[in-house]
Amino acid sequence: MSAQMPYAIRFIKGALLAAGLSAFSLGTQAQGTVMLTGRVTSRASDTVAISVRENPLDPKEQITYARLNDKGEFQMAIKLDGPARADLVHGDDVTDLFLEPGDAMDIRFKGSDLATSVKYKGRGAEANTYLNEVDEQFVENDGFQVLPENIMLYEPAFLSFLDYRRKQEKKFLANAIEDGHFSEAFKRYAQAEIDYTYANDRLTFQDLREQVVATEGRLKMTPTYYDFLNDKSLISNEAAMKSETYQEFLLNYVHYSAVAAGKQRNHPDFYQVCYDIAKTQLSGTVRPVIMGRVLQESFRFGHVKQSAAMLADFQAIDTQNRYFPVLQQDFETHKSFAIGAPAPDFELTSANGETVRLQDFRGKLVYLNFWRTTSGLCLRDLPYAAELAKKFEGKNIVFINIAIDDNEGAWKQLVVGKKLPGVQVHANGLRSPIARAYALQDVPAYFLLAEDGTFLNTKPKRLSSHAAVDEIKESFGKASTYTSLMPSEAIAK
Repeated sequence: MSAQMPYAIRFIKGALLAAGLSAFSLGTQAQGTVMLTGRVTSRASDTVAISVRENPLDPKEQITYARLNDKGEFQMAIKLDGPARADLVHGDDVTDLFLEPGDAMDIRFKGSDLATSVKYKGRGAEANTYLNEVDEQFVENDGFQVLPENIMLYEPAFLSFLDYRRKQEKKFLANAIEDGHFSEAFKRYAQAEIDYTYANDRLTFQDLREQVVATEGRLKMTPTYYDFLNDKSLISNEAAMKSETYQEFLLNYVHYSAVAAGKQRNHPDFYQVCYDIAKTQLSGTVRPVIMGRVLQESFRFGHVKQSAAMLADFQAIDTQNRYFPVLQQDFETHKSFAIGAPAPDFELTSANGETVRLQDFRGKLVYLNFWRTTSGLCLRDLPYAAELAKKFEGKNIVFINIAIDDNEGAWKQLVVGKKLPGVQVHANGLRSPIARAYALQDVPAYFLLAEDGTFLNTKPKRLSSHAAVDEIKESFGKASTYTSLMPSEAIAK
């Protein structure tokens, strides 16, 4: 992993690697070829792979595989459109690479221990040796990482930690530049990783601390804490485009700016405000990338009609059509379960034999609770479900409990015997039409629907959460708030 990558991003990155390899193509120079040869001892698999993500908004990566021969040797050629951050992958092990057209490296490592045993020779070796040494010096050293121990610090001590780490990283880089022969592209990349790890960790400290230190309220920062953001060269830095840490910083900067403007993440127009900030405050090649990142967040957590309107605006901006096709496909993938999308209707039978249709509750908030009698977690939720239903008795909300249960008799006996409140209906397991319609993977699962029958929250607070009451109270009439924020042409779509 990149040595300067902050705590939060490292965990996000780890999740991405678990799902599929990822790296960013980082330039627009003329296409060239990288030649790699090498040898693996104590192999963990029969292949070596290099993964490069050419489009920073596209989760798909360009993967080049090379099969190991009987001696564990491999060779491969990789086409690149300029310098690129990449991943070297063998089995379940991954390490960073920085590749440039014209590089020709010999790579050798133990398959059982890629990161600590890898050795490079040839053109491009010095840059990748530096990355490996930085990983060992800083990433593997908890004393340089933003971990819970220093997230719990107060502002002066945390800033002292960040300043010390940055000083040591800069010193390490300066020594490496003096001793080595790095390309200008790699120097800019390495410097950007240091600068934007510092900026990102400083920017996100207040939020991280609030999450980690549950015994205290949100830490109040001194008036000058965020003054570093006034440096315009920090925000607009074309030379840093090769650093994905720079892109993460800019996305967090946009979020911070929206909150500073009075828009919290649960505000209906949060992502629209973020999009507008990215559009007006950013420039250069990074501008459409960050606007696209905001769009991808909106597709997952924002209102579908707002997302559609922003996507149409983005299409006019992306004149080279580099990012729009990827975003259009992403929108199509997520729009069925986006806020504002119509929830799938259903017709099920209740415990007393009545037919229950979702459309019968149009005009009310609907809290859907998918559960089953054989799930201990679901059973522990039953008292909370009863308490929540009692708390909102007489209010404009209905709690529909849908048992995804193969044993209908056991379900009916439990509902009647326990006198479970709310609407109680039954469906035949995860293969039932309603389970497929709501894309259920397991239970419990919850959905909060607006009065107009559209999704309002596809991941509401659990029935047992103390915050569930406040979340429901804030949800009454929220669909009309979304609609009031829509341009008329977006509503018509």
